[in-house]
Amino acid sequence: MSEIRVNSIGNESNTGGPVLSGITEFSGQQYFIPPKGTTAERPSGCPPGSIRFNTDSAHLEYWNGLVWLEFDASSEHIGISTAAAGSSSAGTGTRGVIAGGGSPGGAFQDDIEYVTISTLGDGQDFGDLPTARQELGALASSTRGLFFGGTDGSTKEEIEFVTISSTGTCEDFGNIQGGNKKEIAALSNETRGIIAGTGSNVISYVTIATKGNDIDFGDMLDTDTTACYGAASSVRGIIAGGNMVNTIRFITINTLGNAADFGDLTDDRFAAGSFSNPIRAVFGGGWSPSTTNVIDFITISSTGNAQDFGDLTQAKYLTTGCASSTRGLFCGGHRNPSPHVREIDYVQIMSTGNAQDFGDISHAVVAGAGACSNGHGGL
Repeated sequence: MSEIRVNSIGNESNTGGPVLSGITEFSGQQYFIPPKGTTAERPSGCPPGSIRFNTDSAHLEYWNGLVWLEFDASSEHIGISTAAAGSSSAGTGTRGVIAGGGSPGGAFQDDIEYVTISTLGDGQDFGDLPTARQELGALASSTRGLFFGGTDGSTKEEIEFVTISSTGTCEDFGNIQGGNKKEIAALSNETRGIIAGTGSNVISYVTIATKGNDIDFGDMLDTDTTACYGAASSVRGIIAGGNMVNTIRFITINTLGNAADFGDLTDDRFAAGSFSNPIRAVFGGGWSPSTTNVIDFITISSTGNAQDFGDLTQAKYLTTGCASSTRGLFCGGHRNPSPHVREIDYVQIMSTGNAQDFGDISHAVVAGAGACSNGHGGL
């Protein structure tokens, strides 16, 4: 067998290399290094299937012809494997973190638990919030989850954070300075977190990797923003619904400024759950003018009205959402006048259809929790 060893092959300008066709096999016991760069350095116009390593997220990603998507990640260092029947704590895939909430009788919860979104099963203990509360906002980078405000009968202004790949108690991040302190719509990309709502027109932001108070971002189109809900791609943030309105608004996350009109939800509602992958934002449940099981969706990069997706397993509001690049969860909620619920529903984001049972929130039946993940559409 003949053998050729070459350190590098390039064209005359050293801007490209050879095209390998047919069946090409790389062998060896070491490693293969793909092209790499930051999120801002992502190329465009690539052929579908192009692969690179994102140095911001530390993940491999591929171009599907429309957007860059991460490969599903797995690591024995994420989560705590357990043989407990029905648990969702295996060490693979994107992790969702669910914090706080209210329970029957007016009790507030300080529990934080987690699930592995690619599995099925009940949540597992992560740690505790410093104060028990509900109606808090939550967002995340690929490493850090932030929880904003909420209420325990009085409005809270604290911001706390956790390291998603570990377990433990929250640490102090800063304080909310603006009007967004409960019933918060929260969204993010890898670097910037956005909060809005609480019946005001204020939009503010934080830099997720840097502790500190929120800073003014711009204004909403309206003040009918109580219990609105957020989702994002890496470029665009979506803020939907509010106090019995069907308004969908959008912002450019890395550019300060006011929100603009995107389109309308399929109905007027507030306190729905929401999540996204890089292409779609999905909204489920809410109050309209009673609890609803409606799920609808939009394509984030366009503008226009939401389209029907399917139905939740039960009508509820004060549910909260988190997602991987393929699957979204609606966690907990309230079936007013029926009791609070602990059930978690899931859907496949790029399909349509009714939600299916994922498992349960373990600590208590909760409504108005905050949820985030390290694999959502903004990353």
